[in-house]
Amino acid sequence: MDAKKPYVVAIIIQVIFTGMFVLIKAAFNQGFNTFVYVFYTQAAACLLLVPIAVLRERENIKSMSFRLLFKLFLCALLGNTFSINLLDVALKYTSATVQSTISNSKPVVTFFLALLLRMEVVKLRSSHGIAKVTGIVLCLAGVLVVAFFTGPALSPVNHHRAFHASHTSSDLTSRVTWIKGTFLKLLGDITWSLWIIFQAALLKEYPNRMLVTVTQCVFSTAQTFVVAVVAERDMTRWKLGLDISLLSILYTSFVVSGVSNYLIVWCMEMKGPVFLAIWFPLCFVLTMFCSSFFLGEVIHVGSILGGIFLTAGLYSVLWAKSKETMVEPCTEVNMTESAQEEEEERKPEENQRKVREEHEDDVPASAVEQV
Repeated sequence: MDAKKPYVVAIIIQVIFTGMFVLIKAAFNQGFNTFVYVFYTQAAACLLLVPIAVLRERENIKSMSFRLLFKLFLCALLGNTFSINLLDVALKYTSATVQSTISNSKPVVTFFLALLLRMEVVKLRSSHGIAKVTGIVLCLAGVLVVAFFTGPALSPVNHHRAFHASHTSSDLTSRVTWIKGTFLKLLGDITWSLWIIFQAALLKEYPNRMLVTVTQCVFSTAQTFVVAVVAERDMTRWKLGLDISLLSILYTSFVVSGVSNYLIVWCMEMKGPVFLAIWFPLCFVLTMFCSSFFLGEVIHVGSILGGIFLTAGLYSVLWAKSKETMVEPCTEVNMTESAQEEEEERKPEENQRKVREEHEDDVPASAVEQV
């Protein structure tokens, strides 16, 4: 049973993210402002995390310098404020299926940025190097297919929407808006990947995950509040009722930010990041079905074809990374074995040299005895 736990947890994580895409899209379909939504989710996450951080890390808070706080402020601006706002606007412009489809490119985008920053190396003469480049090309092709190729439409699984919408998907997503939303999603994933890279470097400088996470959450709450006030000055649009918008905010803040993050960390510690990334396409399949069933979204063949390209690119890069990690230990073992062989070859030569030296020392001694 313990051996099956990581697989069950990986599936639960994808189900949680599927629910997030569907609920957020349902809230936006009812006309809820995306920037106000981001502020509410960040504020709710703060209400959950700040008391825990104060109780657990009260003594370590004093060790945070102004320079570190400034870096955390910039990280929050990039990863939470800018990235999440971009992703939510992209979700409003497109569909839940498109968002989950392009999310498969996150590991590939992170690898590509690490390559540009010289944190990764590609050996084009090796099979895993070619696989990395192929994965990047396939992901780019998938995004272009989703953006520019619609294809035939598939009828919704359920023609009766579970969630009321203030406007239909056809009114919302004109062709230009669809293309804009697709590339906003890609830009949001790029900024999110940059945030992951910068945060990894920041954690090496200050390896306290709790304080780093909570401090960024506090900063992003203030930042998103400013953005929301500028974007939506009609305060009547800020009101929350007992509807899908409130459910979506609570779900994103507590279930996604709380439960799923804990499960992600546990799963990565048990099986590693590659194992978790392998399950990303499951979220695409589940979201495609649930958005069609609950939201009445029309799924186009172009989205499915783009998802196939993106999934192939993801698996190509993951295979290359796993192959690379297998090759590196093998080369180390080979180097060790060759060094041991050289030492073994040297031993007979050293023994022969010692014997000759002892023989040379014995010859003068015997000559003296004869005299």
